[in-house]
Amino acid sequence: MSDMSEKLISPLLPLVRRLDAEQAHRLAIDALMLGVGVPPVSVKDDPALAIRTLGMRFPNPIGIAAGFDKDARVLRPLARLGFGFVEAGTVTPLPQSGNPKPRLFRLVEDRAIINRMGFNNQGIDRVAVRLARLFRGRARHPMVPVGANIGINKSGADPERDYPELIRRVKPYVDYIVLNLSSPNTPGLRALQGSERLAGLLSAIAAQHAERPPLLIKLAPDLSAEELGPIVEAAVAGGAQGLIIGNTTLARPSGLRSSHASEAGGLSGRPLKQKALEVLREVARQADGRLALVGCGGIETGTDIVARIRAGADLVQVYTAFAYDGPALLGRLKREVLTILREQGVESLGDLKGADVGVRL
Repeated sequence: MSDMSEKLISPLLPLVRRLDAEQAHRLAIDALMLGVGVPPVSVKDDPALAIRTLGMRFPNPIGIAAGFDKDARVLRPLARLGFGFVEAGTVTPLPQSGNPKPRLFRLVEDRAIINRMGFNNQGIDRVAVRLARLFRGRARHPMVPVGANIGINKSGADPERDYPELIRRVKPYVDYIVLNLSSPNTPGLRALQGSERLAGLLSAIAAQHAERPPLLIKLAPDLSAEELGPIVEAAVAGGAQGLIIGNTTLARPSGLRSSHASEAGGLSGRPLKQKALEVLREVARQADGRLALVGCGGIETGTDIVARIRAGADLVQVYTAFAYDGPALLGRLKREVLTILREQGVESLGDLKGADVGVRL
């Protein structure tokens, strides 16, 4: 992000934080649609930050996690801010309004968020039109890799029917697809992570999609080491290319200070950091280089990014830190990572992959 863009947006953040969290999110989407603070051309990154994985080159490893741009409205502005990849969704077959409000809470003292949004989105028909329009525009204006995060409706869902159909709708227009099986706010969804159910779901997808973009599965950080092993094997056997570790947590770590700490929903942000890192390390050991891994959860510094890469991640995603810091986060993260690389005498961030867990490259 440019210095001028940071100067335009940074003074507004204290005012935005006075708004209800969901109102602030809508305002952020509207501002990005209007181009407020968005550079006219994409940010150029230092080659040392580039990552190659999933058959693609990512100019930097930092992506925006699903949930920010549910309806694929601001993917290009997000890319121009400096994200290395962008992800729309979670999108479901039919539109749905989500859970009753209030459903999004800032835990400011803990630098965290709790949400029980419930996959509120405009549905695949509208999102697919936007993705198709973006895809056509990419021929003239290249941008970073684009992903679609897909899920099931709260009622009337048939996962073995719905996920293959959603893939059919998005696969011509995106570079990768994520199966969201781990949101805690859709009843029964997390049961799809079980190895037997996951194997059946991937089999249903394979039967209809012999050719498709890379497929990733987003897992919960609440899974035990005993559960993770069979899930990793089912993902590999079923033809998935990667895992995202992980989604929000239902746990409430000790020491939370905010008055919102007891709200129902998934917790994200700083309190999730250590748990997400530990689960990533375990998954990296189990996968042993057979799957691309995306680290997510509590990432807010360059040190956090380097730690995820060293723990076996190829890429990382942020959400809560972006909600708190705004676009200035991206420039700071990149500067901090580059400083660490220089101090350690490392030529490229990718050279550190798996250094702490001994995984195959």
